[in-house]
Amino acid sequence: MLQVSFIKERKEKVLAGLKKRNFPKPELVDEVISLDEQRKKTQFELDLQSGEMNKISKEIGILMKNSKKDEAEKAKSQTAVLKETIKNLQQTLSETEEKLKTTLYEIPNIPNEIVPEGKSAEDNLEVFIHHAGEKLPVNALPHWELAKKYDLIDFELGVKITGAGFPVYKGKGARLQRSLSQYFLDKNSQAGYTEIVPPFVVNEASGYGTGQLPDKEGQMYYVNEDNFYLIPTAEVPVTNIYRDELLDASQLPIKLTAYSPCFRREAGSYGKDVRGLNRLHQFEKVEIVRIEKTENSYAALDEMLEHVKNILTELGLTFRILRLCGGDMGFTSALTYDFEVWSAAQERWLEVSSVSNFESFQANRLKLRYKTDGKNQLCHTLNGSSLALPRILAALLENYQTENGVKIPEVLVSYTQFNAI
Repeated sequence: MLQVSFIKERKEKVLAGLKKRNFPKPELVDEVISLDEQRKKTQFELDLQSGEMNKISKEIGILMKNSKKDEAEKAKSQTAVLKETIKNLQQTLSETEEKLKTTLYEIPNIPNEIVPEGKSAEDNLEVFIHHAGEKLPVNALPHWELAKKYDLIDFELGVKITGAGFPVYKGKGARLQRSLSQYFLDKNSQAGYTEIVPPFVVNEASGYGTGQLPDKEGQMYYVNEDNFYLIPTAEVPVTNIYRDELLDASQLPIKLTAYSPCFRREAGSYGKDVRGLNRLHQFEKVEIVRIEKTENSYAALDEMLEHVKNILTELGLTFRILRLCGGDMGFTSALTYDFEVWSAAQERWLEVSSVSNFESFQANRLKLRYKTDGKNQLCHTLNGSSLALPRILAALLENYQTENGVKIPEVLVSYTQFNAI
């Protein structure tokens, strides 16, 4: 959430950033400024009337002490009027503050200046590419055919048990899935990230804290009886560990990693691009989260990019990095890089990671601050997939297939305890 002071002091920058995002409601900026002015005026009047009330109350005590009962009763009638006025002002103030907060919730983060112009994924900027040199056999199969051929993943069984988008992993497919999770966690731990096992459902406050609510409410699975949400990513519970916290500067940076299942409704997702593991309602992911001082967050972002690059290089996959354009960025992000692996069998790129700097946008919602030089300052938060499993698994099956089966990347053999399927 943007700070009101930032919106008022840098209105033109905010409007320019919203334009880069193709945000359809720039008028909300003026609405925020107007509501804040209304809030301040109401607060001023409330303080004035409350001060008058306190003054008269003290006078009543003096009058009663001096046996001036008639004058005291007259003063009491004044306080009755003031009480009603104060009550109305408090209600107006509460309504204005709530309207201001809900309006602020509708405004996305302002893109970093290096974010490219654009309206959709076609306008994203490729900033890096790594070629692994796949050599596939003739008539190479897509991963859903390989999964069926070698009895690794049963998509139809998932439909029977739950519905489309909930696959059942079997045998070596399940072992490979588990091995990837452990490999990612080990890589993250070696890079200094502390492993967390968070809850996989969160309350409403956590959803608002990291920005999934209200923006992505329709994409989250909701548990009505308890007012809980199934998490779309471990970013939500892990970052919310520090909601309403005032940290000391010496505690930063904080580096955390977590494995979790992820649940996303993905409403409106149809067609060939969602076949097999390409898009699921339930999948597994290992996440990295960082909480940083303001001046260090972009160096931390670069470090996270190098970390994910190293993992994908070790896996021997062809991949590229895209800097997302304004129209394709997430609501809360100031700068996002997507990692995509090349699926040679499908002849298309598959997104496997997003690494983002939210600057102070999440921290303002979370009330996550740190004390430096005697002053409180909002932290910067970052997160990234390290990595999302389904499309990594899809790419490994497709790109490592041979005429005799599927090879296992060397770095995973110690985890799988087999070197081929």
